[in-house]
Amino acid sequence: MNIFRLTGDLSHLAAIIILLLKIWKTRSCAGISGKSQILFALVFTSRYLDLLTSFISLYNTTMKVIYIGCAYATVYLIYAKFKATYDGNHDTFRVEFLVVPVGGLAFLVNHDFSPLEILWTFSIYLESVAILPQLFMISKTGEAETITTHYLFFLGLYRALYLINWIWRFYFEGFFDMIAIVAGVVQTILYCDFFYLYVTKGEGRSQLSIPTLFVSQLTNV
Repeated sequence: MNIFRLTGDLSHLAAIIILLLKIWKTRSCAGISGKSQILFALVFTSRYLDLLTSFISLYNTTMKVIYIGCAYATVYLIYAKFKATYDGNHDTFRVEFLVVPVGGLAFLVNHDFSPLEILWTFSIYLESVAILPQLFMISKTGEAETITTHYLFFLGLYRALYLINWIWRFYFEGFFDMIAIVAGVVQTILYCDFFYLYVTKGEGRSQLSIPTLFVSQLTNV
């Protein structure tokens, strides 16, 4: 494992922990998209079904279990324990516009037409757009709490580091996965505007313009 993948994993884990701590300490899930968190739970579930069939390493297994556990813990906190604080009025992104096309694409474009491979491919495609409900929610409210922007920053950093990881693996290991790379590029692009605003307007509650027009048009189809 190279340093870029390791730091990418740690950035991903940091984002998840930041979100969970935010909800638990404030006893509130205000400003957090439950729909995005459901999509991430679906991503991890469909990607890590190989936990039941193969063992790669203790690190690999541990991280997979942590990701799945934290994803469902977040969903539980939003829709059960702190349900009264959930802002469903602004979390209105129509996720079927993501899940249905992604599911169809996974069947058509994959490395191997087998159940686990199709589910893995589905998870890769879905992860690239799973953050859209959160970005749409921010675009509707016009702002995000600082802690939420930190969560988004570390998620974007994780994906950017993974892109560097793929470049490293191509040059030093001859590894190349077009599906993962294209999906990663799409996901990183969605964060570009946010990264700029995070750096230039990072204090207090941030006014975010993250692909507002694109996301708004998508949900109004």
